[in-house]
Amino acid sequence: MSKYIINGGQSLNGEVSIRGAKNASYKQIIASLLSDENTNLYNIPQISDVKITESIAQSLGSKIIRTGEHSLSIQTQKITSTVVPHGTGEKSRTSFIFAAPLLARNGQATIPAPGGDRLGARPLDRLFDCFTTMGINTEFKDDLMIFTTQKITGTHYIFNKPSHTVTEVVVMIAALATGQSIFENTAMEPEIDDLITMLNSMGADIKRQKDNPKTIIINGVSHLHGTSHQVISDRNEAITFACAALATKGSINILRINPKIIQTFLQSIEKMGAKVDAGTDEVTVSWQKQLIAIDITTGPEPGFMTDWQAIFSVLLTQAIGVSNVIERVYPSRFQHLQFLNQMGAKTQQYNPKIANPKEYYEFNPDTDKPEYFHAVKIYGPVKLKAAKLSINDLRAGACVTLAALTAIGESTIDNVEYIERGYEKLADRLCSLGANIKYIKT
Repeated sequence: MSKYIINGGQSLNGEVSIRGAKNASYKQIIASLLSDENTNLYNIPQISDVKITESIAQSLGSKIIRTGEHSLSIQTQKITSTVVPHGTGEKSRTSFIFAAPLLARNGQATIPAPGGDRLGARPLDRLFDCFTTMGINTEFKDDLMIFTTQKITGTHYIFNKPSHTVTEVVVMIAALATGQSIFENTAMEPEIDDLITMLNSMGADIKRQKDNPKTIIINGVSHLHGTSHQVISDRNEAITFACAALATKGSINILRINPKIIQTFLQSIEKMGAKVDAGTDEVTVSWQKQLIAIDITTGPEPGFMTDWQAIFSVLLTQAIGVSNVIERVYPSRFQHLQFLNQMGAKTQQYNPKIANPKEYYEFNPDTDKPEYFHAVKIYGPVKLKAAKLSINDLRAGACVTLAALTAIGESTIDNVEYIERGYEKLADRLCSLGANIKYIKT
């Protein structure tokens, strides 16, 4: 059990480069299995989610060579197994993405069921329903999902609600399907467009409609070749460092990030009083005066990203006034509040009055529970106090780390392995900005 020992109260200042996106890199490793030729991927972060994906890919027949600190060479000449193994498969809540290359190349896939998690059950019914229209059968046996097909055919499918990962899976499969596929009401996150760029460089024929970008049109091809592709930068990392600087009254120049892909966040902190200087592939975020409260609502792209709200909550504890956060994407995503409250935050969870919840919320109604809250009031500013905490979630871990940097005194954070799922050398990089963090790895 690894831990951070953080002595907070130091203002963070300096420059940091952003690594490749977690939510793009491991999916692009999986996408490489669609071809039997060699693929080179660059800007791959050294995080545990990527390592788990590599392990699963190797068990299915992939040969993976690390060609640099952040580069991989991947070739899967033959799929040697269509079964994602227990253990590694269960560690990845999105191991079902492997269904795409396994079905496209071998017509079958057996994958451990991901089930629900602390955020609520994943909306896989949207995927299974779409699969049916493409000639793919889904069967559940014990704790396994078994997919089979004789022939994958193109389809015209309208999603009732957009889903980031489901969109990526159907795009991968449709790239090698027979005929044309038209998907409507798809997700529009930049990581999806980065995947589409990669697939098109492999010979796929995929495009978004210019006048309606939620519609993706795919003409299936018979074969995909290898490619070389650089993974998009991680939006979550960028806003984490930005919030760390603002919460500690500092200034940071964030390199290797396109400000356009975090525009909603940048507009929000500007409204709060932060100074933002955006370039082409960098942005400087600076604290200039006392920040003021703001109301945010999470939602699909181009909305305020759900992955940001836990980290952003630290900033709201330091703002003057009452901020409201409404979570629309997941039924239960306020686990971080218990930690912030232990550190002196003042919060009040509630359920907003919504005329039509089924339309308003992005999660499936049957995944909701009476005990879940979908909004919170955060009162500020407060002086956060040091604490000893044990985390159990990636974003909550990042949230607590920022809170500890803001608090005066020594905080201990256990189970930082959760943070390593999505951040490469976070402690070292924060220390380079002036943080005082001792990383004890066991």
